[in-house]
Amino acid sequence: MPSPLPSSSAGNEPGVLAALRSPRLLRTEVLAGLVVALALIPEAISFSIIAGVDPRVGLFASFTMAVAISFLGGRPAMISAATGAVALVIAPVMREHGYDYLIATVLLGGLIQIALALAGVARLMRFLPRSVMVGFVNALAILVLEAQIVHMVDVPWAVYPMIAVGIAVIVGFPRINKVIPAPLVAIVALTAFTVIGAIDVPNVGDQGKLPDSLPTWFLPDVPLTFDTLQVIAPYALGMALVGLLESLLTAKLVDDITDTHSDKTREAGAQGLANLITGFFGGMGGCAVVGQTMINVKVSGARTRLSTFLAGVFLLVLVVGLGGVVALIPMAALVAVMIMVSVSAFDWHSVRPSTLRRMPLSETAVMLTTVAVTVATRNLAIGVIVGVLVALTLFARRVAHLTDTHRELVEGADGSVSAVYRVTGELFFASSNDLYTQFEYADDPDEVVIDLSDSHIWDASTVAALDAITHKYATKNKSVRIVGLNASSADRHERLTGQLTGH
Repeated sequence: MPSPLPSSSAGNEPGVLAALRSPRLLRTEVLAGLVVALALIPEAISFSIIAGVDPRVGLFASFTMAVAISFLGGRPAMISAATGAVALVIAPVMREHGYDYLIATVLLGGLIQIALALAGVARLMRFLPRSVMVGFVNALAILVLEAQIVHMVDVPWAVYPMIAVGIAVIVGFPRINKVIPAPLVAIVALTAFTVIGAIDVPNVGDQGKLPDSLPTWFLPDVPLTFDTLQVIAPYALGMALVGLLESLLTAKLVDDITDTHSDKTREAGAQGLANLITGFFGGMGGCAVVGQTMINVKVSGARTRLSTFLAGVFLLVLVVGLGGVVALIPMAALVAVMIMVSVSAFDWHSVRPSTLRRMPLSETAVMLTTVAVTVATRNLAIGVIVGVLVALTLFARRVAHLTDTHRELVEGADGSVSAVYRVTGELFFASSNDLYTQFEYADDPDEVVIDLSDSHIWDASTVAALDAITHKYATKNKSVRIVGLNASSADRHERLTGQLTGH
């Protein structure tokens, strides 16, 4: 069983040492980390409110998650922090049992993630259809955009032109200078404008109180009993599954953007260790943050662990050491950044009329289902799970129709006649259910041959169907021979035949 934390680095990404030796790469990583840190602050505060905890709990979680993942993670440049998905799962624990039980849940969730990594859960990512991945990306873009609406309702009129200016800067500045990230320019320019012009608009300080001290070691005061385990285990399991799914999907997304490979098993184990570290510092836990990862990788061009590490460090420095300055940043600037993240993240090619005309209807249905469920539940994990289930159902339905049975009467050397049924296609629960109806039991001669040379038995349902066919002929005093089984099918049939029904 593979270790969740192998020592080898993932992919062909430029390493931290390469970035430190290159002024250009170093500048990119540093500025990307700063932009991500600024974008993390209001979201961490918002997720703290969702979880029902003090804003400092979310901010400290974002710091510890980012720093821990920068060393432990399997996907360079991916950002992990406090997230809305995790906050929604653990919020009932805080509401019903209090802060100590919340932290105990985070710690247990981290342990479960490590156990799942050791069990090889990351290998399941190979079963994720492309249509689900496209739906995940498009739903993410919609949710990021939707999350900005609250900052554009019941606000002073000056907010709207400021957002427009911020978007214009982000779009236009790269044509002038590609060295400094355009989002950082927009944030600094709009902050200076509001301060110098004394413009009264909502700012980061209005979102919640920023911490004024460093995070400290914390041990939850809960009884170590089975009753406690019963309380926190369901929420810890939910947090572990949601966090891993969102993190592994984000890692795959970054793989596609950077055209490199990441170590998903290492990433799964690292998420668990990061949540353990976060819990012991009193944080609310978290996972990969897709929006901020897109800012880091796609908008700012970061490629190494240095940007992830600096995002966490800058976050702590900004909220603890420069909290008064950070509080002045207008929310309009951050809204402009997140709107452009949404626009750049959305897969516009997937909704072009020409693409929709060429794409199979089932693929489009899976993508739209993933988007609809994700947006309706505001939970990326639920949307992806439903999308995968729909994809599997449609695939099974499509494959089921590829099975065919052909009958012919064959005369033997002794003059006897037998019915030979040649079955082609893959035989599993969806395709073998109606296999029973494709035989002419009453009209067939006394000897029947079922030739499976062009088929494969995949499951017990098929063996049960063959047993039912054999039994049906036996009631009519007719014999059945099954021939042409390959080694795997023969082994499965031999082990299960006669064991699945009461006959």
